[in-house]
Amino acid sequence: MNLQLKNKTAIVTGGSKGIGKAIAKALAAEGANVVICGRGLEALSEARNEIEQVGGKVIAVQADLSNQEDVERLVSETVYCFKTIDILVNNAGVVNRFDDFESLEIEDWQKLFEVNIFGAVRVTKAVIPYMKKAEYGRIINISSECAEQPDAFIPHYNASKAALNNFSKSLSKAYAANGILVNTVSPAFIMTPLLENLLNDSAAEQNISFDEAVQAFLKENRPHVEVKRPGRVEEVASAVVYLASSQSSFINGVNLRVDGGSVASV
Repeated sequence: MNLQLKNKTAIVTGGSKGIGKAIAKALAAEGANVVICGRGLEALSEARNEIEQVGGKVIAVQADLSNQEDVERLVSETVYCFKTIDILVNNAGVVNRFDDFESLEIEDWQKLFEVNIFGAVRVTKAVIPYMKKAEYGRIINISSECAEQPDAFIPHYNASKAALNNFSKSLSKAYAANGILVNTVSPAFIMTPLLENLLNDSAAEQNISFDEAVQAFLKENRPHVEVKRPGRVEEVASAVVYLASSQSSFINGVNLRVDGGSVASV
């Protein structure tokens, strides 16, 4: 299948680690020009070097998406280097505290929403004019199963992802006539560095193997992951690359779950 991504230009926010880096690598492997951004300069430099090994042209921009000036610089540097922006992957997201509702302060909600929602809004708002001018664009927002099937804890994170889903659907209706398709990808139980560290800690605390910790976590917290294993970041990236490609030309406003069946509803 020819995805026709060669020489397309993609911005991947939060592209220096985990799912974001996997998405950037997959796009680069298809010949796309890739711009990654993140807050940590060292991680960005390492990710850029790694992504360059698979192909495509890569630039890394240090940016805090809660800062409007950083967002404008991210977009201006992309256009300066590559002349246009064809694809935007709003992947950047944080979980600033793993706590229940009563333990969270209003400031915790505000800080998280600044990145998870307003960061995506800022970058999208800056990119849309270029896509409208070209009459072409793909916007993919990275959400989570928590948007549809929230846990009792981290309610601020769950709510931010639900808002992102709603934002995606609204944009999909607003800009389809301009040739801009907007979709959501919702991963669940993906083996990111964060999850791997959590499971390693759990294994050590219980004096069990890593694989046993994985299965215990699945049984207790994700019983509907029917494939009975964590997902790989590459599996999320494959879904994003498809939605970013010319082959997805009649897909708009969907929420594609990459969750091994974790969301129990239809």
